[in-house]
Amino acid sequence: MSLSKYNQKRDFKQTQEPKGKREKSAKELVFVVQKHAASHLHYDFRLEMDGVLKSWAVPKGPSMNPDDKRLAMMVEDHPYSYKDFEGTIPEGNYGAGNVIVWDNGTYTPGEPSSNPEKTLLANLHKGHLSFILKGKKLKGEFSLIKLKGKQENAWLLIKKQDPHATESDILNKNKSVISQRALEELEKNSKKTAEANNQKKSSKKSNHSAQTPAVFIKPMLANTKEKAFDDADWVFENKYDGYRAISVINPSDVQLFSRNRLSFNSSFKPIANELQKIDHIAVLDGEIVVEDENGKANFQLLQNYLKTGLGTLKYYVFDLLNLDGNSITELSLLERKELLKILFNKYDFTNVFYSEHTIEKGLDQFNLSIKNKGEGIIAKKADSTYTPDKRSNYWLKIKISNEEEAIIIGITQPKKSRKYFGAILLGQYYGKRLEFIGKCGTGFTDSSLKELYAKLEPYFVDESPLSEKIGIRDEIQWVKPKLVCQVKFSEWTNDKHLRHPVYLGLRIDKKPAEVFVPSNIKSNATTKTKVKEDTMKEKPTHTTENDYDLKIGKTTLHLTNQNKIYFPDDGITKGEIVQYYNEVADLILPYLKDRPQSMNRFPNGINAPGFYQKDVDVDKIPSWLKTKKVFSESNEEYLNYLICNDKATLLYMANLGCIDMNPWNSTIKHIENPDWLVIDIDPEKDNFEEVVKTALIVKEVLDELETDCYCKTSGATGLHVYIPLGAQYDYDSIKILSELLAREIHSRSPETTSLERSIKKRNHKIYVDYLQNRRGQTLAAPYSVRPKPGATVSTPLEWSEVNSKLSPSQFTIKNVLNRFEKKGDLWKPVLGKGANIKKILHKLENKSPD
Repeated sequence: MSLSKYNQKRDFKQTQEPKGKREKSAKELVFVVQKHAASHLHYDFRLEMDGVLKSWAVPKGPSMNPDDKRLAMMVEDHPYSYKDFEGTIPEGNYGAGNVIVWDNGTYTPGEPSSNPEKTLLANLHKGHLSFILKGKKLKGEFSLIKLKGKQENAWLLIKKQDPHATESDILNKNKSVISQRALEELEKNSKKTAEANNQKKSSKKSNHSAQTPAVFIKPMLANTKEKAFDDADWVFENKYDGYRAISVINPSDVQLFSRNRLSFNSSFKPIANELQKIDHIAVLDGEIVVEDENGKANFQLLQNYLKTGLGTLKYYVFDLLNLDGNSITELSLLERKELLKILFNKYDFTNVFYSEHTIEKGLDQFNLSIKNKGEGIIAKKADSTYTPDKRSNYWLKIKISNEEEAIIIGITQPKKSRKYFGAILLGQYYGKRLEFIGKCGTGFTDSSLKELYAKLEPYFVDESPLSEKIGIRDEIQWVKPKLVCQVKFSEWTNDKHLRHPVYLGLRIDKKPAEVFVPSNIKSNATTKTKVKEDTMKEKPTHTTENDYDLKIGKTTLHLTNQNKIYFPDDGITKGEIVQYYNEVADLILPYLKDRPQSMNRFPNGINAPGFYQKDVDVDKIPSWLKTKKVFSESNEEYLNYLICNDKATLLYMANLGCIDMNPWNSTIKHIENPDWLVIDIDPEKDNFEEVVKTALIVKEVLDELETDCYCKTSGATGLHVYIPLGAQYDYDSIKILSELLAREIHSRSPETTSLERSIKKRNHKIYVDYLQNRRGQTLAAPYSVRPKPGATVSTPLEWSEVNSKLSPSQFTIKNVLNRFEKKGDLWKPVLGKGANIKKILHKLENKSPD
C-alpha cells in the first residue's frame, strides 16, 4: 500500500491531487474523512501514520451509532498533503469525481502510550486498531477491525459506546469543514463549468430549444457598514453610482429591467443591443452607470443621459443568476463569478463589463476607491448564496460619500427670484411610519425645478403624510409620498435629519416603500432618560427613546437601540419586543426559572443572520446577573449559562436581541431530570390542518394511557405537546419513553407523519420529533415571541381550541396580552405533579397489536 501505487494511478498533468511524498505533523497525528462522489458515492477514512495517510473506503460512511458496523475497504496509502484536497478529479482519471473534506481533526490511540504512532502501527499490523477521534463531526472512540476469511483488505469501522455515541445520523451534517460546501454544490458547479467550457457555437435555436426560459429575479440587497475591513472569507467590489439592472437573456429576446421590473430597454438601448451577442440563456445582475471624462460614475450624468442620450454608458455585471436555463443562485458567490467570467470571455463587448473583485484586502480596495474619488465598496461573503429580494448581512455597502434615497413629501413656497418651489421636504420610512429627515433646497437648475414641479403637481394633497408636526415655518404644499429622489449630504444630525442635502435627481428604479431610515445612524450624543419601574407600559410606541435606563426593583437596566426595526415587514421594533416581555414577565418567568438559557440572538432583526450563545463572559456582564457552570455535551466542556429568574434578566436578554427564550427542559436543581417530556410536531411544508390532526392523535394516545398533556403553538408552523414529569426521571428514561410514544403516534398516521430525522427521507411528511428530550435540547418557552413575520408568540391552548380553525400565525404580540389576561396561565399544570412513567410503559407494553 506504498505511495508508489498512489503515484502510478495518477496523471498529475490532468489532476490537481498532490504528488505522493512523505510528510508528518509537527505535534498530534491527524485524520481526515473525504466525501467522494466517484463511480459510487463513498467516504474515504484516512489516519496519519508513518508519514502517510493510511486509507479506507467506507461505502456507507462513518456512524456515531455503536450498533452500526460499517464495511471499510483498505486502499493504497495517500500522501500527507492529501488531507486538504478538495475539488474535481477530471473525467478519465482514476477516482474521477468530486471530493470535499467532510471532517478532519486529530486522533490518539485508544489506550495511553508513550509512543502513540508506534502503538498504532503495531495494532494496524495485528488487524485491530482502537483510537479516539477529536474531529469537528466525529468524536470519541472508534475501532477498525480486520475481517478474517474475507478479502485481504476488508475491515469494519465501529463506534464505541461512550458519551459521544448517538443514534442521530451524522451524515446529515453534509458540508465540508473547509469550504462549507456540500458535495452536491461542488458537483453542480463542476457540471456548469464543463458546460460553459464545452459549449459549441451554434444557433440559439439549436442551443436552447429544450432549455427552460430565464425569468426576472428580484435582486439581492446589501446592508450598510461604516468601516472597511480585511477578511479572507470576503471579496470586495467597487460600489457603482448608478441604476441596479437585471438582464434576462433568452433566445432572440433580451430584457433589461430595473430592480422593480421597470423596463430599461428603451432608456439604455445600447446595453440591451450589446447583450444580444450572448448566445446563452442567462440572468445577469449589475449596475448601469454613466462615467465622466475621468472614468468616474456620476449619478447626475446618468440623469442627463435619460433626457439627452449623451454620455459614456456602461453596464458593470457582478453576478450570474441563471445559466442555460439552470438557476445557479444556490452556488457560492465565487462559483457564480467564475462562471460569469467564463461566459464573458467568449464575447467582445464595448459597454458591458465584468465587475472585478479582490479577495480579503477590503482596506486596500476602500483606500483605492478614496484615491479614485469613487462611491465606496461592496463587501460580499465569498461562500454566500444569492437570496433574491432579501437584504442580507452577507452583502455590505461601505460608502465614502454620504448619499441617501429619500421620498419627496412636500415642497415649500419659492422666495425671491426662484420659481416653482423653494425646497423639497424629504422623508424615509421607519417601519410603517413616515419620518421627516430634512428639507433640500440646493442642487436644482431652472429646468430641473420646472420638470420636478410638473411631476409633483398631480400628487399635491392638503393633509400631511407625517403622523407628527414638523418645525418648519415656511408655507408647505404637501405631496403624496410617491416619488423617490437621490441626495448627497454632509452628515446625519443628532435628531436624524440630513445636514446640507443636495438634490441629485429622481430614482425611477425605486419604490417609496423600499426607502427606510438606515439602521446604522449614530448620533454624536445619546439621549438617556431615567424612568420609574414599569413606566414603559405608559409610553406610546412613537415616543420611545432610543436609549434609556429602566429601574426594576433595585436594578437599573440600560436599554439601547430601542427604535431599531426587528421585523421589517411589520415595522416592529426592538423596543416593542422588550416592552412585550416587560408585560408578560409574570407569565413566562416560571418556565425560565433556574434553567440554563441557550440565547438565540438576532441583534439586527429577523432578516439578518442570528446566532446561539450558551457561554457568557462573567467578567463582562453586570454583576447582578446569575450564571451557572453546566457541562455542555455538544461543546464538551463546562459553560457559564445565564440563569433567568427575574424580570431584569429577562429584559436584559431581550435587549441583547433574544427575540425568543429557549430554556433547558431541566433546572440546575436537578439538571439530569427534565420537568417535562415534549412531542414536537414539525411540518416541512405549510400543512397546518394535518399538524392539528397529528396533535389530536397525540392527545388520543395519552388519553388512552390516562396521562395529562398540554398543547401550545410553536409560534412558527408547528405545535408542541408537553407531558409534565415533575423531575422524577432522568433524560435516558425519558428519551426511551418519548420514542415509544412517537412510534405509537406514527403507527396511527403513517401516511402523514414520519420519524425520520433526515428531511430528505421524510418525503414531505410531518416530523414527530421526540429527540427534543435529550439533555441540553431547548424549545421556545410558552409565551415566548418567535423570530417570524408578525412577531408570533408560542401560545398555550385549551384542547378545545386545537381544531381546524387554529392558525399558526393567529397569536402575535399585538393581540395575545388580552388573551392572557382572560385565560390566565393555561400552562401552569406542566409544572405540577408529574406523570407515572412506569404506569405508562406498562400500558404501552400491554397494548394489543391492531
